[in-house]
Amino acid sequence: MLETLTPTNGHHHRRWVPSTITFLSTHKTLLIAFWMVFFFTVFYSQRDASPRGLLIFRRAFPPPRQLPKLRPVAFNLTDFGGVGDGVTLNTAAFERAVTAISKLRKKGGGQLNVPPGYWLTAPFNLTSHMTLFLAEGAVILGIDDEKYWPLMPPLPSYGYGRERPGPRYGSLIHGQNLKDVVITGHNGTINGQGQTWWKKYRQKLLNHTRGPLVQIMWSSDIVISNITLRNSPFWTVHPYDCKNVTMKNLTILAPIFDAPNTDGIDPDSCEDMVIEDCYISVGDDGVAIKSGWDQYGITYGKPSKNILIRNLIVRSNVSAGVSIGSEMSGGVSNVIVENIHVWNSRRAVRIKTAPGRGGFVQNITYRNLTFDNVRVGIVIKTDYNEHPDEGFDPKAAPILENISYSTVHGEGVRVPVRIHGSEEIPLRNITFRDMSIGITYKKKHIFQCAFVQGRVIGSIFPAPCDNLDLYDEQGRLVRRSTSQNISDIDYDF
Repeated sequence: MLETLTPTNGHHHRRWVPSTITFLSTHKTLLIAFWMVFFFTVFYSQRDASPRGLLIFRRAFPPPRQLPKLRPVAFNLTDFGGVGDGVTLNTAAFERAVTAISKLRKKGGGQLNVPPGYWLTAPFNLTSHMTLFLAEGAVILGIDDEKYWPLMPPLPSYGYGRERPGPRYGSLIHGQNLKDVVITGHNGTINGQGQTWWKKYRQKLLNHTRGPLVQIMWSSDIVISNITLRNSPFWTVHPYDCKNVTMKNLTILAPIFDAPNTDGIDPDSCEDMVIEDCYISVGDDGVAIKSGWDQYGITYGKPSKNILIRNLIVRSNVSAGVSIGSEMSGGVSNVIVENIHVWNSRRAVRIKTAPGRGGFVQNITYRNLTFDNVRVGIVIKTDYNEHPDEGFDPKAAPILENISYSTVHGEGVRVPVRIHGSEEIPLRNITFRDMSIGITYKKKHIFQCAFVQGRVIGSIFPAPCDNLDLYDEQGRLVRRSTSQNISDIDYDF
């Protein structure tokens, strides 16, 4: 049943009584009269709100936060034998709780409350019409021994494996073919304890691809909000082939170095998704939109589309704040990235692909971007030549078109723009408008282009490359480019 927390009754009350004084002046008399009127007014206005005394003279003891009841039935993990001591393995308790909730589908489902404590567990599955609620101070700890992690078939759009061929490890919190799932709380934490995984990966001691922290597959109506996710063994949150997904008010953390592939959020062949109001500081991409890898992604054929990403603060010292690709063979379209602050990062916003990927990246809108101490601001890279095997078709060239950047500002940026099309993968209809970036590198070619057709509207700083047409603020053509196929890409800085 739902655990109800009752506030303690330990308030101290003070009664203010003015001491006897000698009225030496009219000014003092008026001052005392003023305070008496003020005291009476406050007392009268708060007589219902504070029957035991005056609020302004009481000590503040905020009551513990009561857990909301978001489903018709709510359970506590302790009802199923859970022990939050950080040592006891709670996998069976989670499994019993999920089984109990699965029987309530026709009644609106159930809520599992995880109270304050450290709840060590191996991976477990969710069920439909379920809310997993992490109280303030609740920490779900993933056991760091891989023998407890089940093996699953490779993702169908990635071929024989992402890091290693063959089966892959499942995620700590997993779900497949689900509907109406909520993971939320009072900023409780899911901690993957990824340090052991990262070390074994670097030492090549793992025989299978690492598992994400949270992975939901082939599901719809998913909400993940108001929690902290940290130290994932691999990608942190990985929705795969899902529809109607909302992720908001998340804090996602991993060390910015020596935590390989700890992407924050990786929408993969997902449709109708919102990612908003998050803080992400990880050891790889903050957000990376994907849709499958080379010939396997082309065959699977599920694009990521209709995605809104907004109001994020992101740090990625190894990779990029917000990426599209490089595994994008099913296509990516209709994406808005807005109100993004990327700080102390290697790259800010990036699109990456390669010959053999196929697919498309179309109708992508970036607006209101802020770069703070970033090595490269805007990146489009078409030679990210990492492939699952030798079976890819090198002639499967992705299509990149209709990409716009507006209201882009920043300071401490070394290279503001690097757009690297190629003869095999030319870029079409790329637009820049309202950009002013303080740069740290004063030499030439700081706005770099190759095989790109597009436009600059109005004045921007730094000066754009010669590959782009120039328009004034009213959209009138000023100068047509005759150099779209030249390259001034310089990877030396």
